[in-house]
Amino acid sequence: MANGNGSPLRVGIAGLGRSGWNIHAKTFLTLPDHYQVVAVADADEGRIGEAKRAFDCRGYTDFDELIKDQAIDLMVVASPNLYHVEHSIAAMRLGKHVVCEKPFALSVTEAETAIDAANEAGKVLAPFQNRRYEPHFLKVREIMESGVLGRIVQVRMAWHGFSRRWDWQTLQEFGGGLLNNNGAHLLDQAMVLFGDHEPELFVDLQQALTSGDTEDHVKVILRAEGAPTIDVELTSASAYAAERWHIMGTAGGLHGTMDKLDWKWIDWSTMPERPVDRMPTQPREYNREDLEWKTSSWSKPEDHPGEYVMFYRDLYKTIKQGADLYITPASVCRQIELLEKCRQACAI
Repeated sequence: MANGNGSPLRVGIAGLGRSGWNIHAKTFLTLPDHYQVVAVADADEGRIGEAKRAFDCRGYTDFDELIKDQAIDLMVVASPNLYHVEHSIAAMRLGKHVVCEKPFALSVTEAETAIDAANEAGKVLAPFQNRRYEPHFLKVREIMESGVLGRIVQVRMAWHGFSRRWDWQTLQEFGGGLLNNNGAHLLDQAMVLFGDHEPELFVDLQQALTSGDTEDHVKVILRAEGAPTIDVELTSASAYAAERWHIMGTAGGLHGTMDKLDWKWIDWSTMPERPVDRMPTQPREYNREDLEWKTSSWSKPEDHPGEYVMFYRDLYKTIKQGADLYITPASVCRQIELLEKCRQACAI
């Protein structure tokens, strides 16, 4: 592996936009013992100058020149969605490990091609599905798997907002749209909670407020025998935002936000059995009983390092120490397949 165990990985960043700069570059500034940005590329000279001042690094206006830089150990591909696979493969073939921004690919075929290239080059290909590290998601998964809520009947996940966009990410020609952008995060979490079942899909994609030609309203329902129904809403057309989480189970339920969760449950073993009674109810009312609820809550820890830092700490261990990759390309392929099926089922 590069540079010897213990020294910083030398990083190149392709694309200094919202993700390349605000997420990746700024995270590297907080991890100087693990990462050193040595080169960047962007079409905007002003952004290159900003990076040079922050990192004392080399700057290129062309991606092909960036990947020729032999000092780079790890390439962060934060270019437009359309180029993620192309740029990842080119970097790996020139000896770089790669972090690929979401969406990891625009089709399963593309994803498999990138995985094959990583295997051939013997390089780490890390999909940037950083939201698998989000503390609220990890807590929800823990609670669901604990069984305290009983059999999970339905999980509703909402990411609501009300806004217009008119940038490049609203255009099909660049692989834009809400499904590829934030949908790649929300549906990735949904697939983890759904499990290994093959989902039946209901899909509704609509253009609501966007100025481009892609969707900005996404409704996806996943269902399969033996799995919870998962209802995902991702929209830019909700003036009244719902909470991120609403979970129904046979012993209780959960609701909450990214910062706070509340759940309650019943221990049915302490309650009387209720066999079916075929006789008329007395006194002409619905069945009623006093429910003995137990409750709990969770708040996001104030000292949580953040999912970006957690992602890059784990990646350092993978590249430098041979630890297993926490988020594998193979696991993300299921999400890419789902995104592809959504587009096919409801083309804009």
